[in-house]
Amino acid sequence: MSKKILRRAGFLAATLAASIFTGAQAAEPIKIGSFLSVTGPASFLGDPELKTLELYVERINAVGGVIGRPLELVHYDDAGDASAARNFASRLVRSDRVDIIVGGSTTGATMAAVPLIEQARMPFISLAGAVVITDPVKKWVFKTPQSDRAAAERVLQDMKSHGITKIGLISGTGGFGRSGREQTLALVGKMGMEIVADVTYSPSDTDMTAQLTRIRNTPGVEAVFNFGFGQSPAIVTRNYAQLGIDLPFYQSHGVASDRFLDLLGDAGEGLRLPASPLLVPDSLPNSDPQKAVVTSYKKLYEERWNMQVSTFGGYAHDGLMLAVEAIEKAGSTDREAVRKALESIQGYVGVTGVFNMSSTDHNGLSADSFRILEVKNGKWKLIN
Repeated sequence: MSKKILRRAGFLAATLAASIFTGAQAAEPIKIGSFLSVTGPASFLGDPELKTLELYVERINAVGGVIGRPLELVHYDDAGDASAARNFASRLVRSDRVDIIVGGSTTGATMAAVPLIEQARMPFISLAGAVVITDPVKKWVFKTPQSDRAAAERVLQDMKSHGITKIGLISGTGGFGRSGREQTLALVGKMGMEIVADVTYSPSDTDMTAQLTRIRNTPGVEAVFNFGFGQSPAIVTRNYAQLGIDLPFYQSHGVASDRFLDLLGDAGEGLRLPASPLLVPDSLPNSDPQKAVVTSYKKLYEERWNMQVSTFGGYAHDGLMLAVEAIEKAGSTDREAVRKALESIQGYVGVTGVFNMSSTDHNGLSADSFRILEVKNGKWKLIN
């Protein structure tokens, strides 16, 4: 074989090797890390969140991925334990070397991981609700649910529009309920309203009749507001009906799901709460910018998993899509570039609301992004 042929063969081999190497580089996955409460007491949050992430990673990869690279979901189940969440966040950063984290079903799990995430300079989009997650602003931390402050404000606005100014407040002592109570107490005075009864319950309590009786016996109470999540708000609602309390009753966004209705039976009739329009997509006018997004998500989720969609899965949808939007905007997975891109997102229409992020707002949603829903004949009805 001549030297010319050998040289040509060597050139072709080198070219092929370079092509394979370049192709391998181009196909290197973008790693989306996640720790979620898929099992345990907060599984009603984490299970639909994981299902949503899996669904949309599959769909995004089917159309070519992001910036020419497939997505790879690396997830762990923290079972609602804050210590486990912190350990999994550490593993995602140090061992799995993910590019961004979308997760944290609960406020406790999220806040346990935040110091490590800030230290690692890792973009993180939380799926938990408490205002403390993004207020004060933390450079690397964002979130998709409206804050408990926004939820309290929206409920108080609705009460005030009906002439209600004196409120009985009942709340859980867990992280979500405690923060929601604090935000409600901070807002009422500014809105010309008053908390005339203030009682709490433990997440382990199986009956809240005593607390509700105290509220019922307090002079001047015009409406009752419960701030909590998990099984407890369902117990509160059933006890409320059993006591025959004839006052307007509000829950927080922490129970905004069809599954919650299943736990109530007839006890929930007339109950109001702030929620995403995801629970009532058919009630939205065609002019509503969220209608197409929530209708599509609901259809795809329910077809894929053969189960009802939930607001909490919607938080995961928005978290992943905001991550994708930021990576595309940055044109890379460079952490600082992605973080800056997240901060600059404006007018992004999600399941939860229309996001307008900034350097001073890492949530990007106002109280107006909530819709007020009421239980009518065992189903959610859009009020305003």
